[in-house]
Amino acid sequence: MYRFLFLLVLIPAFLNAQQKPTQKPPLHGKNWMAITGKPLAATAGAMIFQKGGNAVDAACAMLAATCTMWDVLSWGGETQALIYNPKTGKVIAINAMGVAPTGATVEFFKKKGYSFPPEYGPLAATTPGTPGGICHMLANYGTLSLKEVLAPAMELAAGYPIEAQTANSIERGRKYIEEWPYSKKVFFTHPGEKRVAPAAGEIFVQKDLLATLTKMVEAEQNALKNKKSRKEAIMAAYDRFYKGDIAQEFVRGSKEQGGLITMEDLAKWKPVEEEPLHVNYKGIEVYKLQEWTQGPMLLQGLNILENIDLKSMGYNSPAYIHTIYQTLNLTFADRDFYYGDPRFSPKPPIKGLLSKAYAKERAKEIDPTKNNPNTQPGDPYPFEGKKNPLLHLLPIRDAFTDSTGNKKPDNFVPKHDAVAYLQQADSAYADRLWRGTTSVEAADKEGWVVSITPSGGWMPACIAGRTGVGMSQRLQSFVLDSALSPFNVIAPGKRPRVTLTPSMALKDGKPFLSFAVQGGDTQDQNLLQFFLNMVEFGMTVQQATEAENINSNQLWLSLGGTSIKERQPKPGSILLNSNTPEKTRTTLQGMGYKLSFTERSSGPINAIFFDRVHGSLWGGSSNHGEDYGIGW
Repeated sequence: MYRFLFLLVLIPAFLNAQQKPTQKPPLHGKNWMAITGKPLAATAGAMIFQKGGNAVDAACAMLAATCTMWDVLSWGGETQALIYNPKTGKVIAINAMGVAPTGATVEFFKKKGYSFPPEYGPLAATTPGTPGGICHMLANYGTLSLKEVLAPAMELAAGYPIEAQTANSIERGRKYIEEWPYSKKVFFTHPGEKRVAPAAGEIFVQKDLLATLTKMVEAEQNALKNKKSRKEAIMAAYDRFYKGDIAQEFVRGSKEQGGLITMEDLAKWKPVEEEPLHVNYKGIEVYKLQEWTQGPMLLQGLNILENIDLKSMGYNSPAYIHTIYQTLNLTFADRDFYYGDPRFSPKPPIKGLLSKAYAKERAKEIDPTKNNPNTQPGDPYPFEGKKNPLLHLLPIRDAFTDSTGNKKPDNFVPKHDAVAYLQQADSAYADRLWRGTTSVEAADKEGWVVSITPSGGWMPACIAGRTGVGMSQRLQSFVLDSALSPFNVIAPGKRPRVTLTPSMALKDGKPFLSFAVQGGDTQDQNLLQFFLNMVEFGMTVQQATEAENINSNQLWLSLGGTSIKERQPKPGSILLNSNTPEKTRTTLQGMGYKLSFTERSSGPINAIFFDRVHGSLWGGSSNHGEDYGIGW
C-alpha cells in the first residue's frame, strides 16, 4: 500500500518533467545539425553543410565565425573538441589549448605581487590555440578547403551588424581597452564620444583580422598551386600563423604591450590528439577530455551517482538536489587538488580518480541529512596501487592564505544573462563563477559528430599588434602555490587546468548524445544534470537544455579574482531556479544551505540527440542566451 502511494506521488512529477512545454522549439533534422552561440555563426555552419561539407567542416566554420564575432572568445583563444569518426567508430580528443609562454614562472608573477596570474592583458595570455585547432581538425577530418570554411568568418570580419551583447561588453570594458592601443583602434568605433563602443546593429569592421585570415588562405592557395596536397596546403596556413609573418606581428604586438610570448613559443606549440577519458553509466559510454580540463569531474560524478537510486527521489526534490550538490562537493574537491596537465610531473592520479571502487568509497561520505561544508579531496592513489605522496599538503591547503596578498581586487564586473543572480551582494564572485565562452555542436548523415567548447580572448580583450587577434586570458587558471593545487602550478610550456569541457556519449557503440555549455565552473554542473534529465527522467533534448538545474559555489574558482579570498569556496551556497517550491527551499535551508535564485538556471546548453528509432537528429539549444541552431 505504501509503495503504491509512493508511486502515485512520483508519477505526476515524472510526467511533468517529460511533458513540460519548452520556450524554444526542438530542432529536427535528417541530414545535418549545426548549433552554436550566435545565430549568424549557426548560419555559417548551415552554409558549409549546404556546400557539401561534413560536420567537421561545419564545426570549424562555426568556430571561426564565433571567434570573429567575439562571442566571449576570439581568434587568440583555445579550442577543446571531441570528434566521433564513423569510419573507425572511435571518439577523438583534440587538445588545442595554448601553453604558458617563456618567462611565465611562479617567481615572475609573485615578484609582481600576484596571488594568481592576472585576469586581463598581455600577461594573462597563453599561446593561441584556436587557429591551430581549426587547421588540424579541418586537415585531418574535414573535406573542404580552408578558403571555403573561413569564407563566412571573413565576410563577417569585413563587416557585420554587431549584437547588443558584444557591443555593450566593449563599452563596459572601456577602461581596460583604453590601455591597449590595438584593441582601442578596433573596438572604439566612436572615439571621443560618450559611448565609444559600437551601437547594436552597427556594421562592425575588423580590417586587421580580415588581413590575417586572408594571409592564411593565401598560404593555402599558394601551396595548392605548388601541387601540395589538401592537408599540406591547410598546414601551410597553419605555419604562416605560427611561424611566419602573422606570428612575427603577433609577438611584436604582444611584447610591445608587455607580453611574454616569443616566436619560439609559437613555433614549438602544436595541437595534440589525445585518448579521451570515459566511463560507463548504465550502459552509456560518456566521453570527456583529459584531466587538464575539468571534464573528468562529470565522469567521477556519474560513477558516484551510479550507486544511488536517483529516479526514486524525484526530479529536483530536496533529496535529489542535496545528492547532486554533495556529489559536486566531492568531485570539485578532487578537481581542485588533483587535476592538471598530465604531461608534467607530478602526473595526476586519473586512473584512481575514475575507478568505480573509488567512487563507491566517496559515495559513502554523503550525509543524506545535511551539507558537509568541509568536503576534502579524497585519496585515489590506493585505487591505482600507489601511495599518495601529497597527503601532507592537505592540512596546509585547508588553512591556505595569500602568499603575497598585496594585489588589489579588480572592480571590472562584466554582466551575465543571469541578472537576478548577479544582483546579489557578491556579484563579482558570481561573474567569476559564470564567466563564459561558447559551444559548437555539429552532426551529419554520414555519422560525423563534433562537440567543441572553445574560449579565450573575451572582452575586454588585448589585441596583439595589427593581427586583429585578441590574446587568451587563460593563464589565470593556473595557481602559484603547490599547496593549493600541486598539479596545476604555472610553468613555461604547461597547459592550465581549464573549465572547458565538451561532452559526447555513445550507446551500443553509436552516437547517443553530443553536448556542451558555456559558463566557467558551472559547466560540468549543468552538463551532469542535463545528462541525468534525459537518461534518468526521460526528458527530450530541448526540455533537458531548459530544465531547472542547481549550481554549487562550494568550489575553488578557476577564473577571476586576484586574491585567495576571492577564489575560496562558499560552503553551502547554492543557486536555485526562481520556481523552486517554498517547501523545497525550507527543507534545503534546514540542511545547511544558503539559497539564491535566478529565472534561468540551466546554463546555455547546446546538444544533439541521435534518434536511432526514427533515424533522425534532435537538436536542443537552451533558452538561456543567444545560442541558436539550424537543422535539415
